[in-house]
Amino acid sequence: MNLKSYDQLSSMEIDTLKEIGSIGTGNAATSLSQILGKAVRITLPEVRIMEYNEAIEWIGGPETVTAGVLVKMGGQLNGIMLSVQQLDFVNMVLDSMLGTSITDYSELDEMGRSALIEIGNIMISTFINALSGLADISVDLTVPAFALDMQGAILAVPMAEYGGASDYIMTIGGNLTCEGREMPCRLLLSPDIRSLNFLLRKLGVEDDG
Repeated sequence: MNLKSYDQLSSMEIDTLKEIGSIGTGNAATSLSQILGKAVRITLPEVRIMEYNEAIEWIGGPETVTAGVLVKMGGQLNGIMLSVQQLDFVNMVLDSMLGTSITDYSELDEMGRSALIEIGNIMISTFINALSGLADISVDLTVPAFALDMQGAILAVPMAEYGGASDYIMTIGGNLTCEGREMPCRLLLSPDIRSLNFLLRKLGVEDDG
């Protein structure tokens, strides 16, 4: 049965997506360790299908200003993936790569933005590479875009473009640990519904109901 929206996912399909989320974030944490030159670990991520407003609250509320790196997916999987970069995470990256830190996003300079784009892009591309390897599919990624805005506005982009008939989005959340500091890791994956059906078929998981 082809899904018409995210909320029709069966428990088996959600379990499969959770497994992908776990492998993808583990690979992303390994890549992060390599580029930062520090051990980065991630807790077992929680993968959930959330309504748009619930997802905004989950990442901190609609009016909280945050940074985000957004990549569009093409090829055999169409949609958007977003890495939400909250201040603790931003400072870990800036400290490791540039030896600086900020107290407010308005202090971000061009070098800081470039570092965050690079890290966000690596996390997303590593995650998608793991997914495409598991499903044996080919996924093309665009050049990453950097957004600095209220979270409601950042999340409005994937929902407007790929939400379509559904107000649901896939959220992947865990906690990163680096040098004794723990910070949230928030990834949002929004394949269009046709791509989601294709992905589940390739993974050999389809609900017969």
